Amino acid sequence: MYRFFILLLFGTSLSIQAQTNPKIYEIIDAVSAERIETDITILAGFGTRNTFSDTISDTRGIGAARRWIKSEFENISKDCGNCLDVFYQKDFVKAEGNRRVPKDTWIVNVAAVQKGTKYPNRYIIMSGDIDSRNSDGSDFTKDAPGANDNASGMAGAIEAARVLSKYQFESSIVYLGLSGEEQGLFGGAGFAAYAKEKGWDIIGVLNNDMIGNIKGVDGVISNVDFRIFSEPVPPTETERQRRARRFYGGEVDGISRQLARYVYKTTKTYMPEMNPMMIYRLDRFGRGGHHRPFNDLGYAGVRIMEAHENYTQQHQDIRTENGIEYGDKLKFVNFEYVKKLTAVNAITMASLAWAPPAPEEVSIGGIVEPSAKFKWKKVDGAVGYKIYWRDTTSPTWDYSRYVGDINEFTLNGIVIDNYFFGISAVGANGHESVVVFPNSIFR
Repeated sequence: MYRFFILLLFGTSLSIQAQTNPKIYEIIDAVSAERIETDITILAGFGTRNTFSDTISDTRGIGAARRWIKSEFENISKDCGNCLDVFYQKDFVKAEGNRRVPKDTWIVNVAAVQKGTKYPNRYIIMSGDIDSRNSDGSDFTKDAPGANDNASGMAGAIEAARVLSKYQFESSIVYLGLSGEEQGLFGGAGFAAYAKEKGWDIIGVLNNDMIGNIKGVDGVISNVDFRIFSEPVPPTETERQRRARRFYGGEVDGISRQLARYVYKTTKTYMPEMNPMMIYRLDRFGRGGHHRPFNDLGYAGVRIMEAHENYTQQHQDIRTENGIEYGDKLKFVNFEYVKKLTAVNAITMASLAWAPPAPEEVSIGGIVEPSAKFKWKKVDGAVGYKIYWRDTTSPTWDYSRYVGDINEFTLNGIVIDNYFFGISAVGANGHESVVVFPNSIFR
């Protein structure tokens, strides 16, 4: 049952704060496991999508795969009145001096941009990887169907485009296929540099890498668990910011961690049957993903993926040994699970794209007082603001108070020493920005 809008009266001003938005439930229901299955089947059917595989054939190799992805985005755009700007973005990578690059090649990404109506230069990105690999990442001739790694994430991005292109958003959304992931995150590095050169204001990157397996190599089977990996603070922070964190906290409150909390909160609000697991790590131990190049440039980015991996089906030649079937085959993908994680991405992006910008300037005070004080700079499109706080050991924002259309507030009786705090901007439709951790102190 939908919970509809609640009117909250603060002084003489009336503002609308949505508890849940019925459109978000529509988006969840619109995601199709059948379409996702079709897309993954087509992608796996190209035989191999290795970064260095055939680019001429129409039936095999990464060239055929990226042309098909581009054509799907173009078809989606036709259905929404050409609402998507579809294009290739590419960079040249040389083999010389790189043991993981067997020959010079173009790293070609495929992007579909749905421009926002009010904040066209603010972008939310959902990415999947185009390329696949077998046991040898440089082997571009043997089969590497890559059904889960990462046709699942790529199919999720395509399906999200089908669903969200039916709506208009204030901020822009990018549906992105990245190449060269298996050899060194080349595609992500190239597109992140492209976005920076274009001056994009990236709200967040949702990198989907393996969202289709529910049976772990450890025997655990679950179609509701998934992981959100996020780094604690940006690598681009200044020495001054690092020193401030030492005295005032914020070691786990960087922009990527706040994006992870946003995914968590949105999921628990609209898909409470799911179990999002926030992992306090940039990525899996000793491994990498395509959100990292965006993190490297100071953008918020997280990795969304299955909770229970099966290593016999990752980076493996197709074979059977000692009764164990190896290889990333179509038969091992759970399409209903891909549907669920695609919906998680879609509702997160919709919520962010319908929300006002986050406040950039947030100050906190209240030293040696039985209260916490806040000041912030108002942002365009916000009808009010919400103060969040949590125990310093809690991973999630557990308490909140909506304070209306003001730019300073005092939480009486809340001792500043005992909690961490943040502030979000709230739009007239009730959608909120990400929470912003205080970035300055006042007395």
